[in-house]
This record gives sequence, structure tokens and C-alpha cells, in this order.
Amino acid sequence: MPPGPTRRSINARCWTSPPLPARALPEASVLAVEPAANVRDLVEDWPAPQPEHRVINEPYKFSVAPMMDWTDRHCRMFHRLLTRRARLYSEMVTAEAILHGKRDKLLMFNPGEQPVALQLGGSDPAKLAAAAVIGEAYGYDEINLNVGCPSDRVQGGNFGACLMGEPALVAACVSAMRTAVQIPVTVKCRIGIDEQDSEADLERFIMTVADAGCQVFAIHARKAWLQGLSPKENREIPPLDYARVYRLKASHPDLTIAINGGIETLAQATGHLRYVDGVMLGRTAYQTPWILEEVDRTFFGEIGVARTRAEILSAIVPYAAGHIEGGGRLHNVARHVLGIYHAEPGGRAFRRHLSERGVGPGAKVSILEEAIAIAEEAREKRHRMAQNQITALSEGSAL
Repeated sequence: MPPGPTRRSINARCWTSPPLPARALPEASVLAVEPAANVRDLVEDWPAPQPEHRVINEPYKFSVAPMMDWTDRHCRMFHRLLTRRARLYSEMVTAEAILHGKRDKLLMFNPGEQPVALQLGGSDPAKLAAAAVIGEAYGYDEINLNVGCPSDRVQGGNFGACLMGEPALVAACVSAMRTAVQIPVTVKCRIGIDEQDSEADLERFIMTVADAGCQVFAIHARKAWLQGLSPKENREIPPLDYARVYRLKASHPDLTIAINGGIETLAQATGHLRYVDGVMLGRTAYQTPWILEEVDRTFFGEIGVARTRAEILSAIVPYAAGHIEGGGRLHNVARHVLGIYHAEPGGRAFRRHLSERGVGPGAKVSILEEAIAIAEEAREKRHRMAQNQITALSEGSAL
């Protein structure tokens, strides 16, 4: 098997990303620092908050979770326009696919997406090491091993969440990849599987893998049932146990622990950071992506020029145009931006226009521009109505 292309050769074939203008800090908003409301009944089990002066591993402070069929390179490019600092992850790619499949299709990305991690699936240490070498050559900043996906298909390949039952094998995989590459090798896992979900089980798994050199763990704070629940049900039915992850971090301050699962607001994320090093948002970040626009201010203290939804979308237009010119479809890019007007005037019309007219092979980038105009016109109309109501109330009071 010939070696993978170098970072330099790969970047030469990537699209050039549009410039990302700086953003300014708008009027400050107060974010609650209380833990997520849906787990307040666990408050007695929480350890004391971590010291305020502790050093947090900044690259892992906020990230967008790897999600199959969602966090592809087009999604990540869109998310990067919203946040400079969040760590982004690829969809899971199996080691077998990288070794024997179409590597460019699987791995090529825009350098403007960085920092970006490649999530691998597999359980053969040698194959994972070879895939990690190729991923590093493509320019990824991190290799993440999937030990959290509970789907039947993934279990059939002996990887994903079922590997939590084989900590020694996970350690061997991590050790092989760390030996092969210079970039960090991390693990994303659950708090347990099936009946193997005690605190001692999680401790044994984490310490076995940490002894192999893994220093960063992203932990979905739910167990996974390997039989009887679908992947969707495994994201919703097993109860969240954030306190277990908090206690793990308190017991191992030398490890970098990011928490994942059920986090729906930045206020909740801020609360979690009192106890762990990082937060990882999944479906909330994808379905309501405007939340990412506040990440750099909230978690990294960055100040720049504030931008509107229309300005963010206008920045993705030339990227979409380049993708179409290269033989791709508008839908490949546009499907990831559907949620940007979530709960906003014009949001439904925006989604409908793209869903009805932007899916076919001949769809042009002008359809995206039309959808933006439709949404912005609705927002402006709502703004004028509100202003007229305020004016009418003011005139009535004067009388």
C-alpha cells in the first residue's frame, strides 16, 4: 500500500476558504453557571467544583461532537464560519475504509476547518495505526477512537461502544496509534455498557487506556445498551449521569475530561466547566447552529466584529459555488445550514425553499441566495411590525 499524500499535497487540492472577518463583542449577556436543570436531582452526588485557577486544556474546552451523516467537511466549514475556536470532529471513518477505500473522498478537507480531528472506528491495532498515519498525512490535528457508538452495524465490526468491555484491546489500539503518529490520540466513550456500568467499571476502563498514553477522554454521560435499543434510543433513554463524569475528573485531575450528552445551551455548558475540562455539543450544535456564534466570546473571551446570520451565510455562498463547480451538488452544502434560522421569522420559508429547490443535481448557488433573501425579508417585516406597534403604543400613551 503506497503511503498517504503529504499535508502539503493535500492542502493544494482543497478549496480555499473565504476569509473569516473578526467579530466584536455585543452587549454582554449573563450566562447562568448552574448545572443542567435536568440533573439537579443528582446535586448531592456532585464533587466540589474544580479550583477556579486550574489550567484547562484549551483545545478541548468546547467541541462539536462527531456525528454520522452530519459532520462532514461541508458541515465543518459552515461551523468554522460561526466559531474560530471550537474543536471540530469528522464523522466516524473506519480504518478498513481508509486503507482500502477512496481516501480523498473520505478524508479531504478544507484547511480553513482546522483545528479538526479525525474519528476512527476499528479494533485492530495495526490497521488503526496505519489509518492514523494516513489521517495525519492529510493534515488532521487529532485522532479520536470511537468507543461510544452502539449501533448493530458498528458492533458487527467489533468496534464502537462494545469495546468498553475490552479495555485492554482499546489500550493496545491507542498504544499502536500513539507510536505511529505525532498528533494526539484521544478516546470518545460512554460511562458504561449493559450491566457493566458501575463506577468501578468506568474507572478500570479509563485507567487501562490512560496507562497506554491516552490523556484526553470525551465521555457521553449515558450508558449504552448494546441490545434492545436503537442508536437514537441510546441517545435518549439511558439516564444521564453527569455526576459520575465529574467524580472521575475529580479523581484524576491529570487527565483531560470533556463531557457530552444532553447539553442544550451554552449556560448548561458553562455550568459543566466548573467540574470538567471541556464540553462537547452534538445535535444541539447541528440543529440550532447559531448557538455556535457565541462560543468564542463565551468560552475563549474573543472580541471581534459581530455578524448576522445573513453575513455568515453569504460567506458560505462562494464555498458552495466552488463545490458545485467541482462537480458537487448544492444540497451537499445547503443541508447543513437549514437550522440557522431556527425559531426565527422566515426560518420555515428558508428551509422549505432549500428543501424544495436546492436538492436536485442542477440546483445553482443562486437558490441559496434566494433562500437567504426570503428569510431576511421575513425578519425585516417582523421588525417593522414590532416598531409600528411600539410607535402606536407610544402615541396612545401620549394621548
